[in-house]
Amino acid sequence: MDHFLYRDGVLHAEDVPVAEIAAAIGTPFYCYSTATLERHFRLFDEALEPLPHLVCFSVKSNSNQAILKTLARLGAGMDVVSGGEYARAKAAGVPGERIVFSGVGKTEAEMRAALAGGIRQFNVESEPEMERLSMVAQSMGLTAPVALRINPDVDARTHAKISTGKSENKFGIPIARARDAYARAAGLPGLEVIGIDVHIGSQLTELEPFEQAYRKVAELTGALRAQGHDIRRLDLGGGLGIPYTRSNEPPPLPSDYGEMIRRTVGHLGCEVEIEPGRLISGNAGILVSEVIYLKHGEGRDFLILDAAMNDLIRPSMYDAHHDIVPVTEPAPGAEQAPCDIVGPICESGDTFAKQRNMPALAAGDLVAFRSAGAYGAVMASEYNSRPLIPEVLVKEDHFAVIRPRPTFDEMILRDNIPAWLL
Repeated sequence: MDHFLYRDGVLHAEDVPVAEIAAAIGTPFYCYSTATLERHFRLFDEALEPLPHLVCFSVKSNSNQAILKTLARLGAGMDVVSGGEYARAKAAGVPGERIVFSGVGKTEAEMRAALAGGIRQFNVESEPEMERLSMVAQSMGLTAPVALRINPDVDARTHAKISTGKSENKFGIPIARARDAYARAAGLPGLEVIGIDVHIGSQLTELEPFEQAYRKVAELTGALRAQGHDIRRLDLGGGLGIPYTRSNEPPPLPSDYGEMIRRTVGHLGCEVEIEPGRLISGNAGILVSEVIYLKHGEGRDFLILDAAMNDLIRPSMYDAHHDIVPVTEPAPGAEQAPCDIVGPICESGDTFAKQRNMPALAAGDLVAFRSAGAYGAVMASEYNSRPLIPEVLVKEDHFAVIRPRPTFDEMILRDNIPAWLL
């Protein structure tokens, strides 16, 4: 469920007409709904009751400060994968004890920053990383709390580029090597082993791969405790998918996911962490764009928008589907015709949809890409020297620009000219 609905024939974000925002700031832009963000976070939080738990929002899905602050006020933790994301979480007011640091390539500088600023735990991805982290922590007179990320060799049955739990993926320590890795970590003076971490991928639309992985985690917990390790925290990752199209069968609900967690690991007496991103922010955002031209090609029509692949790269990168709807509601039974929906960038890959049935649209009309709140703005670039587009947050009948559109001069002035060119 989201809060982007037609009212009196016009798409609204909560109580704000989307066309009103477009008139005020221009297009394209991202628009997020506070009510949807809050509702989706609470669904996860409630799903894990009565287990001791922490819902850590995956910052890589949407890192805007206003989004992070909205969730932090509800008690969310944050899952970060870089020093920059750690700094964003701290700037949003999230205390270190609610920040989990994941990622396969943590640098010494990132380790030092997190140890100095406070950290709930590091999810350690390899033996070389644990040795480096121990050295850094010792040099600071500190002990780093760690969970080792275990690769359970489970096929998440999702897109190859977002599958992370198979043996061929770069993530985590192979489960066959887990006991040796834990023995090594326990012997390092700068580390405190507190738990197990697992994350098998993103946009999963069924619970069975999760259940396979979590049962392996439960078995490993027993084996490690038998070896003397104090396993008291399980980080079960994120990855639960969202319905990118209304016509497909919806993915499992957070309540079903929570019940499965209780069934597989609830008996272990561990604190549970999960790291959802997409299901919290994905359907909480839309991308709004204006039609520039309707072009009649040879055998097909092209709807050319002012948004492009640099603004939303998911269709180009992942062949991802986003429902695209007119901001002005079509009349019931309005005739539709297939067209390619494309952007203005000089790349054939700048295509959002091919032969998508759409109602009649003309230059100046507005369209909205649904389910664009995750991995949209965070993956944007300034390719073709196109400015990053604004982000807007709506709360009830108010909206605020939470990231402005830079001017061309601001973009250009970021470049430094060497003395020999002056």
